[in-house]
Amino acid sequence: MLYSFAITICRFIFKYLCKWQVEGAENIPNEGPVVVVANHVSYWDAVALAAVVPRQIYFMGHSGLFKIPVFAQIIRSLGAFPVDRDKSDRAALRAALEILNRGDILGIFPEGTRIRIGTLGEFKMGAAMIAAKGNAPLIPVALINTKNVFSGGFFRPFKVVIKEGVYITGKDGEKITSQQLEEVSNDIRQQIFTVLQDSKDF
Repeated sequence: MLYSFAITICRFIFKYLCKWQVEGAENIPNEGPVVVVANHVSYWDAVALAAVVPRQIYFMGHSGLFKIPVFAQIIRSLGAFPVDRDKSDRAALRAALEILNRGDILGIFPEGTRIRIGTLGEFKMGAAMIAAKGNAPLIPVALINTKNVFSGGFFRPFKVVIKEGVYITGKDGEKITSQQLEEVSNDIRQQIFTVLQDSKDF
């Protein structure tokens, strides 16, 4: 209920005040498990990503965000759950796979943190591994100019580009290797980087 209400308001703001541009929305499946990954430069990124996808996204978020009691309660009610980036977090992995097993959408920022403008950080392999284990397509999304969604007292234009997803499977029925996960992660990163590089706002 809270998620739907919040996203409805954000979509109105983004469409009529920001005049956002969205490309590739048809690449999000109408049903079934999905792992969506995107670049991360702003606190608006999760909101923009959630607003552009017609289904609810359950976000994996940095555990530090959940140490602020009131804020933690809000983001939990919106479907977010914590992950400890400094160790192998089995609880977060189980939570992520439960989301995919339900046929829902998982959102991950594979850089692990917000990265300053003009660069794109290394993509960790966790998102690719989860997508492979959950038999879900890994869909890259480029978020452009989200750093300026609200600046100077005004809402500003931004753009979201959703690329075609990829299923991660072993070759000739073999087990998926860490090398394959790394290759997929690098390919997804390159797709996002190419979109960002073509944009004057990157």
